[in-house]
Amino acid sequence: MSQHNTKQSEFDKVLNSWDILVIAFGAMIGWGWVISTGDWIDRGGVIGAALGFCIGGIMIFFVGLTYAELTSAMPQCGGEHVFSYKAMGPTGSFVCTWGIIFGYIAVVCYEACAFPTIVAYIFPSFLKGYLYTVGGFKIYATWLGLAAGIALIMTLINIHGAKTAAKLQTLLTGIIFSVGMLLIAVSAARGETANLLPQMFVGNSTGSGFSHMMHVAVMTPFFFIGFDVIPQAAEEIQGSLKKIGKILILSILMAVIFYSLIIIGVGYLMNHAEINQAMQGNGLVTADAMMKGFGLKAMSNVVIIGGLCGIITSWNSFLMGGSRAMYSMADSMMIPKFFAKLHPKYKTPVNALVMIGIISMLAPLAGRQMLVWICDAGNLACCLAYCMVSISFLILRKTEPNMPRPYKIKHYKLVGACAVLMSGAMVAMYLIPGSGSTLAPQEWAIAGAWTLLGVVFYFRNKRKYGAEFGRHTDVGIEYAEEDIASLQEQEDDDNSASAISILNPNRKGRRQRAGKKRGAAFVPAQAGSDNQLTL
Repeated sequence: MSQHNTKQSEFDKVLNSWDILVIAFGAMIGWGWVISTGDWIDRGGVIGAALGFCIGGIMIFFVGLTYAELTSAMPQCGGEHVFSYKAMGPTGSFVCTWGIIFGYIAVVCYEACAFPTIVAYIFPSFLKGYLYTVGGFKIYATWLGLAAGIALIMTLINIHGAKTAAKLQTLLTGIIFSVGMLLIAVSAARGETANLLPQMFVGNSTGSGFSHMMHVAVMTPFFFIGFDVIPQAAEEIQGSLKKIGKILILSILMAVIFYSLIIIGVGYLMNHAEINQAMQGNGLVTADAMMKGFGLKAMSNVVIIGGLCGIITSWNSFLMGGSRAMYSMADSMMIPKFFAKLHPKYKTPVNALVMIGIISMLAPLAGRQMLVWICDAGNLACCLAYCMVSISFLILRKTEPNMPRPYKIKHYKLVGACAVLMSGAMVAMYLIPGSGSTLAPQEWAIAGAWTLLGVVFYFRNKRKYGAEFGRHTDVGIEYAEEDIASLQEQEDDDNSASAISILNPNRKGRRQRAGKKRGAAFVPAQAGSDNQLTL
């Protein structure tokens, strides 16, 4: 690989451990636990669906492990962009990052549509000024106005800094968690085993029950998309790099537990007939379960408010992640450099945020069905990026064995192989007819249009910038005491000096100086050194 210079990060380190936990967890816990619980139970039964989420969580857990190691080793803005660049070069990095950007923007656009739709459910009289119908979905002036207004507010919040967005995320994630725990508590107090037993599994035999459980499992990874926002904002995170890896994995475990307990709570409160009745009505089985548990219709709106908060947390996280991914591509001259501008005061990728904000303000004009198609196509792109990151993990373990990895995975070949196979299986689900997730023709058209736009940017910028296309400059890395201790432990385990050679042969003196700087040591990447932090 060629060598590049290093630079100081242009971002402010404003995110602490709690911030990144709520950003990742809030991204994964969106609106699905309110609107889709009945469908999950119908597919696999109460216990079958809960186990399906656990199995799906294991699938995404392996992918998360690869992200955790790579993020601690290369804590730079763009996450996937940097990982895939170092493993596959500019072209592989372009495909991976362009895909993840599409996935993020798709979710943002969908949430812009979902928010006013749920408000209209709570306040039916809210819909005023009928305009037109798209795909059977009626568009109203008040609906469009609210969607555009919330999109503008979300964009402004993110422009005003990652910390501002994190504060909003903390508040809303707290509300979601409280509502979920309230449902689980009332279920434990007032639920009945008689409701649960007849609908534990779907199917008349063990084989049939297992088949239905796996039907749930293969769809669950798509509800865990969001943990990957952490690597996008890695340059803005302060503290231990090893802890970042741990928090990324913790966020996945928390999401698995949350979804599983919600499913069991609903099944413990409502019998099969009641769930079917709710499905045929408004479809909000979780809200009806809360209403039954407390015996008050108003309590159903509490769940819906929690779902609204989930829409905002997903929106907030993916807006943050998408803008950082766009910045990293623009900084590497893969897309117009216009998107690499940082706000002079808030140090946020302002032009990228404004562009995504404008798209999210205009997206509701296309109606709900169009946005469902966009979101499905975007999910395929996210899964493709997951697969490419998992492959990058294995490549870098072979080509960069001495790269310092504060959060280092044991049995990396097994973990990497599982991550590649499972993320590859998620991609295959969208491609293989009859899998239940195959893209519709409209979704293929949308994915094709995004791919074509990427091809235009790729060849245009490659012709314009020549050898500078795909240029990447590493930032200096700040190691906390926990990271230094972890690297020292790896050195002792490996019986080599490669893992910690970056920190100076005089380790004791370096560690003492690190302690004077708030427990951290700033280490600029060294071109041509054994650690290979630069390309």
